[in-house]
Amino acid sequence: MKIEADRFRVRPRTRVHLTKIDSGATRPFKSKDQTLPILEAQVQRLSELQSLLYADRRYALLLILQGMDASGKDGIVSHVMRGLNPQGTSVVPFKTPSDEEVAHDFLWRVVRHLPAKGDIAVFNRSHYEEVLVVRVHPEFLERQHLPDDDTGSLWQRRFEDIRQFEQHLIRSGTVIRKFFLHVSREEQRQRLLARLLDPTKNWKFSAADLAERRCWPRYVEAYEDMLSATSTRHAPWYIVPSDHKWFARCLVAQVIIEALEALGLRYPRLAPAQVAHLERAVTQLKRKRG
Repeated sequence: MKIEADRFRVRPRTRVHLTKIDSGATRPFKSKDQTLPILEAQVQRLSELQSLLYADRRYALLLILQGMDASGKDGIVSHVMRGLNPQGTSVVPFKTPSDEEVAHDFLWRVVRHLPAKGDIAVFNRSHYEEVLVVRVHPEFLERQHLPDDDTGSLWQRRFEDIRQFEQHLIRSGTVIRKFFLHVSREEQRQRLLARLLDPTKNWKFSAADLAERRCWPRYVEAYEDMLSATSTRHAPWYIVPSDHKWFARCLVAQVIIEALEALGLRYPRLAPAQVAHLERAVTQLKRKRG
């Protein structure tokens, strides 16, 4: 049983309406138990593909996770990425920008964390915060001291900058997959409540969570515009139904596997002289005193 991952991809130049997309979808699965062995197999396959990616050294993989508070971003990292080799993987959580970061252009702080060829980087939030949180809270723009510019909407300009930035990365060998974890407002309420009622999860709760929850309609509008404007053929967004975490994890894993398998990754081919050198080494090591 396999998820048809492509049906969750946002087509370029398609207008997204999140209220029309079921955040509780789980097709073709009916229960978590059905997905457990599948996720285990996916984790193993990702480990194999990471080894190939590292050996091949032609590509890097950048994964971007965005979503409302409590949408399951941390769970994706801990469950889907758990089989990856830490030496070739980085997970970067982007919090409130520092003074140094604000003093640069809005893409500067993510550029420093981009993956090298052969590596995988997971952005837990990303440069997209600059067209989401900053749009919902325009007062944050005051820290950025932007020059005057009347050439259209600031957000449209930033969408264009992001598309061009990602196109540059793609041309340089970085494969990009972007995931919006689509959770319902009711499911978010239940998860936030669970944080309050479970002493082991109290540390995850912030008073800011409730303040941001009151901005839900504005966030939905910002996400719809972002998804519509920045999903491209080579750097697509996937809207991941996330009311059921077990389904979201399988879907994300499936998308990543398909992206890596499409690259035709291979182990380096050795020159005849290198093969001869290896054969001599084998012969030497097989000798008792080799």
